[in-house]
Amino acid sequence: MQPLQHLHTFALPATCQRLITVDDIQLLEQIVFQTPFYILGEGSNSIFLEDFQGTVILMRNKGISVTERGDAYLLEVAAGENWHELVLWTLAQGMAGLENLALIPGTVGAAPVQNIGAYGVELEKFVEYVEGFDIGRREWRRLSRAQCQFAYRDSIFKHQLKDRLVITSVGLRLDKHWLPTLSYGPLAQLPQNATAQQICDAVIAIRQSKLPDPQVLPNAGSFFKNPIVSAEFAADLKAKHPTMPLYPVDATYTKLAAGWLIEQAGLKGYCQQTIRVYEQQALVLVNGGEGQGEALHTVILHVQRTVFERFAVALEHEVRLLGATGEVTIGHVVDAE
Repeated sequence: MQPLQHLHTFALPATCQRLITVDDIQLLEQIVFQTPFYILGEGSNSIFLEDFQGTVILMRNKGISVTERGDAYLLEVAAGENWHELVLWTLAQGMAGLENLALIPGTVGAAPVQNIGAYGVELEKFVEYVEGFDIGRREWRRLSRAQCQFAYRDSIFKHQLKDRLVITSVGLRLDKHWLPTLSYGPLAQLPQNATAQQICDAVIAIRQSKLPDPQVLPNAGSFFKNPIVSAEFAADLKAKHPTMPLYPVDATYTKLAAGWLIEQAGLKGYCQQTIRVYEQQALVLVNGGEGQGEALHTVILHVQRTVFERFAVALEHEVRLLGATGEVTIGHVVDAE
């Protein structure tokens, strides 16, 4: 059995049957992918609730290549590269665009799976293609942005290609004609002529003020998705709760702030064993010590049920949860009476 506690940032005690490190993508052609298996980056968005009865494959390949065109920089980035370090590297090279996505933990290969986003910007805006190894076909594939079927914190890699494609690199396009995105939250306080580096610095400061360092206090970052509801339902909620922040998606849908809902439901500090809702940011769950998977399960359900009872809004966990034989989903609907 191979220990996994140090390989996912929530640090629950767990093991797997077999652990394979891939630093050369050609090794993927030699692996026999027997179910269950799980592809893992830096473990910042995955939590092992219990011992995993299969193989965990760590993607650790490295490399960044840049092709400059008249209007853009085209990057091909290996899946094992650290996302935040990539953001800092591009800014150091004079390539703006990714600054709103600074300090998001994890690897580049994990980024398109989740379609990571923050402060008004989502990854899909920059993706040109995603490359990987097709497990079933035993061949290499390249998917265009459209083929990735990106949506809010979602992609084809969570659905049709789940457990079928191992992402090995991501192609990104950074336009030279850069305009800042300052419409979301605290960034609106920055001057309209703020530089990309200034925005990056502000994002880092904001995230560090809200999110605990997983090396100090184990956590998986933002735990729940910001729910998207009909604009009509959002307006009704706003009438009942005037201080509720709303983020229009389009004419039909509106995004709610999950952290606000959890905080207003009085859940900050709610604890089972050493797992609790973080006092400084209700969107985050933390593991204060020797927490177990059952306790985390209890906390998730309590948060979901309490928010549903207060606001009639169903929360879904953003973090991927692993049981003994694969990924599991913890329900977000109040039990029928």
